[in-house]
Order: sequence, then C-alpha cells, then structure tokens
Amino acid sequence: MDTARLRRIRISMLLGALALFALLYAPQPVLPQLADDFGLSPGSAALTVSAATLGLAVGAIPLGMLSEAVGRRRMMVGSLLLAEALGLLLPWVHHFPLLVALRLVQGVAIAGLAAVAAAYLADETGGHRLGALMGLYVAGTTIGGMSGRLLGGVAGDFTGWTGGVLTVAVLGAVCTVLFVLLLPAERAHTRQALRWAPLLGGLRSALGDPVLYVPYLVAALGMGAFVTVYNVLGFRLIAPPLLVPPALAALAFLAYAAGTATSAVAGRAADRFGRTRTLLFSLATTVAGLLVMLTDELPAILFGLVVFTGGFFAAHAVASGWVGARARSSARGQASAVYQFSYYGGSSVGGVVGGSAYAAWGWPGMTVLLCGWLALAATGVALAHRRPAARTLTAQVASES
Repeated sequence: MDTARLRRIRISMLLGALALFALLYAPQPVLPQLADDFGLSPGSAALTVSAATLGLAVGAIPLGMLSEAVGRRRMMVGSLLLAEALGLLLPWVHHFPLLVALRLVQGVAIAGLAAVAAAYLADETGGHRLGALMGLYVAGTTIGGMSGRLLGGVAGDFTGWTGGVLTVAVLGAVCTVLFVLLLPAERAHTRQALRWAPLLGGLRSALGDPVLYVPYLVAALGMGAFVTVYNVLGFRLIAPPLLVPPALAALAFLAYAAGTATSAVAGRAADRFGRTRTLLFSLATTVAGLLVMLTDELPAILFGLVVFTGGFFAAHAVASGWVGARARSSARGQASAVYQFSYYGGSSVGGVVGGSAYAAWGWPGMTVLLCGWLALAATGVALAHRRPAARTLTAQVASES
C-alpha cells in the first residue's frame, strides 16, 4: 500500500476524531456553570450532552447508509464542517431549549463522521493493519475528549460556560481545517445509486449476523457506564467531602490520556492475541477502575478513573475494529452505523439511567449497576467465542484465539 497515502489517512482520521469528540462533549466540563446560569438542576443541564449523543445515535444509521451513495469522504467532510459551524454558534445562544435543539442537530451532523470512519478505514486499507489504524482513530477520540473537556473546564471556571464552549469550538476548527485538507478521496469504495433496496439489504446484513451483536452490546453497555461516570464526576468532586475547586476538578479529565494510550495498544494486542482475550481483559480492567473509585480519597478516585478510562477505550477500540473486519464490504457502512447507534444510544439512555441511580443510591449503588452492565457485555464476548470460526478479511483486526 502507498505509504504516503496511508500516513495521510492516519493523520487526518486522528484529527477528525479529535475534533469530533471535542465538539460532542464540549458542554460536559461546564455543566455546573451552565446549570447556575440557566437555573437548572444537574440532570436538566446534562440534556446538552444527552441531546447531542441522541442526535448522533439517531443519525448514525441513515447517514451510514447514505454514505454508500454519496461517498465516504464527502459525508465525513460535510458533516464535520456543519458540526463545527454549530459549535461556533452555540456560545451565543442564551435560550436553553434552543441550545438543546442545536445540540441535537450538531449530534446528527457529527454522526456523519462517526458512523462512517470505520468503514472508510476498512475500505481504504483493505484490512492492512486495520486493528492498529482503528486503535489510532480511537486514540484520537480520547485526545479530543480529554483536550476539549480540560480546556473547556479550565476556561469555563474563569469565563463561564460560554467561554468554555467557545474554547473547545476554536480547537475543533483547527482540527477540522486540517482534516479537510489532508483526508484522501476514497479509492476502494464504489458508490451505489441512492436506491433504498440495496442499502436496506446492507442494513439487514449488519443486523442479521449474530456475532456482530456482541460488539454492539459492548458499545451500548460500555458507553452507558462511561458517560455516567463522567457526567456525575464533576458534581461529586465539587461537593462535600471532597470540595475540589471547579478549575482543578477539570484536571480529572487528564485521565483521558490513559484512553489515548490503551486504545492504540489494544488494537495491536487484538491483532496479536485475538480480540476475545483483549476485550475480556479490557472489560475486567474497566470494572477494576470502578471498584477503586468507591473510596472517598481523592488520589484513589483519580487513579481509579485512569484505570476505568483506559479499560473502556481499549474495549471500544477492539469492538469497533471487530465490526469493520466482520461485516461484508457492501454493508460496512451500515454495520459501522449500527455500532455507532449502539454506542451513542447507550450514552443517551445509559447516562440517564446511571445518573438516576446515582441520585437514588449514591456512588456505591451506581457502581453496582455499572459493573452489572460490564459483566453482561463480557458474557456476550465469551459466548461469541464459542461460535464456529467466522469469515475473515485478508488482514482483519484479529482472528479469534
């Protein structure tokens, strides 16, 4: 494969992932300030996060299908440009229902990149080093999530939620411009005419393979646990007995660095040791992090957060690569879209359910619920390993071990 072109794909998708996650979770680090400004409860303020992830979940499947007709690159570029334009507009909106509505639209726009990325990589690499490339893409999402939350949280402590969100939008703008300039046009993907029958056939293929339900399950339950922890963590840190100042509480998002490292390593580990072992180890690590966070000692909470974050993103990297490797070439866009629907549907629903558990039972009760979700995901992975060997790509993410 053309080394220079592969390098451009690697760098551009890393930048696109960074912009995507920075924009998607821009309000999360400034939820306390936003709640104060609009006179909202923490749960109501969190609608600015849930609306975007809901939009992404709803938009993932239709936009993934549409990418088969309009082209992967055109879909990703157009979607990210629209999402960035909305990101620059949001700080100037001071009507909360309109803010939530625009976040919903922004989430739909972001879906155009998130739902197509794995299919683009699988097509353009032919499976060559797909595990490592998907790991790098997921690493970009962790860099975006960490940098956006960190910069937004620190800026928001001094300039309010508007300054925090604007800071993230500026970061996203830089990454978006570079993404558009560097991303190569697709060569391997043949566009289909916009006829719903073959597109729906691809969706049926994505939903008809029982093995694919395992990464879908990992995505939904893992992301539900992940977004729950990060939604309520800020409120826990600034409340008694910890009483951490908001600007310092934002530094907790440095834990995302663990996800950046482990997602890239997990992709290579899946290539070498098999995705089943790598996924089970990653999910067990995620549970271990949750258990460490049960203490009220701040250093232990932060250490547990690092372990939890690293384990989650490792699992996500392997599961998302599994979809691209397993799905038929004619249905990769739809399969990737279903994965994203599961991932962000889990974020929207799991965030609400997990937040309600925190309000009702506190951090310990919430932890029991989240550990149950992760155990269910691990059970699905173990059961899938017992199935007969599946069709593979020439060089897929990992062969079952």
